[in-house]
Amino acid sequence: MNITVYLLTLGCDKNRVDGEIMLGRLVGTTAFLPIDDPAQAEVIIVNTCGFIREATQESIDTILEMASYKLDPTTPCKALIVTGCMAERYKEETKTEMPEIDAVLGVKDTDIIVETISQILSLDLKPTTKDLNQIRAAATSYTHNPHIAHIKISDGCDNACTYCTIPSIRGAYKSRPMEDILAECRLLLDASAKELVLVAQDTALYGTDIYGEPHLHKLMALIAALPQKPWIRLMYAYPEHITREIIQTIAITPNICKYIDMPIQHSETDILISMGRQSTKEGLIEIINTLRKEIPGIAIRTTIMVGFPGETVEDYRNLYNFVKEVKFDRLGVFPYSREEGTPAALMSKQVKPHVKQARLEKLMTLQQKIHQEKQQTQIGHTLDVIIDESPQPGIYVGRSQHDAYEVDAVISFTSNQQFKPGDLVKVNITDAIEYDLQGVLVK
Repeated sequence: MNITVYLLTLGCDKNRVDGEIMLGRLVGTTAFLPIDDPAQAEVIIVNTCGFIREATQESIDTILEMASYKLDPTTPCKALIVTGCMAERYKEETKTEMPEIDAVLGVKDTDIIVETISQILSLDLKPTTKDLNQIRAAATSYTHNPHIAHIKISDGCDNACTYCTIPSIRGAYKSRPMEDILAECRLLLDASAKELVLVAQDTALYGTDIYGEPHLHKLMALIAALPQKPWIRLMYAYPEHITREIIQTIAITPNICKYIDMPIQHSETDILISMGRQSTKEGLIEIINTLRKEIPGIAIRTTIMVGFPGETVEDYRNLYNFVKEVKFDRLGVFPYSREEGTPAALMSKQVKPHVKQARLEKLMTLQQKIHQEKQQTQIGHTLDVIIDESPQPGIYVGRSQHDAYEVDAVISFTSNQQFKPGDLVKVNITDAIEYDLQGVLVK
């Protein structure tokens, strides 16, 4: 039996991991065959995002698009299932307003994906008896980028930021035991992974709930010591929780990328307090300076929110000047989204949409200039590059340790040699074009 299934995951890397586990559960039954074309799928699963209004709308639009295959008599779709954060946040509304959907599974219900589909299709399918790590590894051959594996080291969040819906969707912060994570890493490395990306809502807090103190540095060191020596990349580490031990571990471990995703959201202390963050402007400056001093050449990525309630012209001007002076290596900017059920939604002095958009565009223009200047300094340097794809014969696209997949810049080069995704090569940088770099292979 080969029931064709199409899985579409929206949103963050944590959602990506959940999607791969669902796919692994289906593959483990030997009854399902993952495919890349929804028009040919008997089962379609939409793994939604519901973090902010725009993500929710994208999820709704995607569900409706996928529903068209089920309603089309010329396509084989017999089941449409919606999972993920939007499904968790708006479960009853989703069921009521989109009758084309056969099942709605929240983030805590995805372990019954096999039983759910079995019931819809009137089949007698049994879930696999393998453990979660084996289930996840079984799905890697069907993923777009099996050489990159995202490792969700915890779920949920305790930070209680006033703008965020994640705690209400995902629940309290819950770390996974180190031995469980290491077992998953070993299986994924055996299944061809070359880069392991550690993700959580706040990776820097890893272990505090089960070990009584932060254990991220210990976890990173153990993963780095695995025989395959994979690249290890740290994402979503809140600045207020980054410890001296984390910094030292990154600094002294060769295969831990000299890169950190550290979302600060704003520079001004009053705004940070209103956001429910524990940082201060002085604290941000201190941690940025420490990272750059202790880890020479580190690429610091951050995200910034503009237009939070109460953000004045002066607040924004100070934020702009902060970014201008700090010169983040990588930066994403997004407008504040007024989300129902959050404390910030009830705050006075909401900023008008056109003001938020103007502030965003001005900040991104500044960052584009900073980024281009930094990229120019790479010309003449030879970088280790992990290959991600070959869009045309002889043309290869990859990244250095300073860039995360699908998020940051890429490096392209041409070669008559044959490479595959995950191969590590040396490239001498010859040009910087807009955001990306070009180079020549060092033989």
